Amino acid sequence: MLPEHETGTVKTGDVELFYRRFGAPGATPILILHGLSYFSYDWIGVASELAAAGREVVAMDMRGFGDSTWSASQSYGIGDFAADCIAVLDHLGWDKVNLMGHSMGGRNATWCAAEYPERINTLILCDYSPVNAKEGSMRVTRTVAGVPDSFATVDDALAYFGKDTNLAADDPYRLRMIAYLQQTDAGLIIKRDTYHRARFQAMLDGDGPAGGGPDMWAKLAEVVAPTLVIRGTRSDMFAAENVQKVKDTNTRITLVEVDASHDVAGDAPEALVAEVNKFLGENT
Repeated sequence: MLPEHETGTVKTGDVELFYRRFGAPGATPILILHGLSYFSYDWIGVASELAAAGREVVAMDMRGFGDSTWSASQSYGIGDFAADCIAVLDHLGWDKVNLMGHSMGGRNATWCAAEYPERINTLILCDYSPVNAKEGSMRVTRTVAGVPDSFATVDDALAYFGKDTNLAADDPYRLRMIAYLQQTDAGLIIKRDTYHRARFQAMLDGDGPAGGGPDMWAKLAEVVAPTLVIRGTRSDMFAAENVQKVKDTNTRITLVEVDASHDVAGDAPEALVAEVNKFLGENT
């Protein structure tokens, strides 16, 4: 059974953002941003545990993901994601926040922290570094680019993502996959705008955007908020050789490692919660 929480929406531009809200007002709240292959559902357990420490915690679905709507104008720039964070803060009446992001969410959180320093109390980056490791990057690119238009059954989706199709009806991963799928006339589709699939296919085809995007090393260096970076020791996205470079990028960074893959919240939720609570206790 999922931990009890409220849900809500925020209208901004041409999208409506969905969020899950945990806990009660207390210490400076936390806003959690998910990664590319995840959504707010994946953070329910961690968000609930963090809220137990005496603060509100919100996990949001970024535009084009989960139960947030897709952008008709395909406005998916990093600035759009950062502005969405501020729209959620304004909607909730939060002057300052501990901003936490995983993977792509870490990228968006870094940008937001650099662009809106007056709204960010601390920055928490979960298995994110400004440059992805090649192995993990190719894994994600191929997986996202190859997602079928639709799946006939939940088992078909489980099989595509390399999961056991014999999972029990109440198995957490089966329930998670059901939550990540949306029924349409064409079948079950992933709750992620197909814009992202096309973008990753273009990368495989060699037609990706020139220049490789903004310099996130420079953006991380601009962040003035105390920053916690949590790396999974078995991550294929955050290369071990980048650990020292991340530490050297900004003197406000504290970097810790936990025994986990890229999916730190799924593999090591207790360690993640402990590290975040310790960090927030030292930076309140």
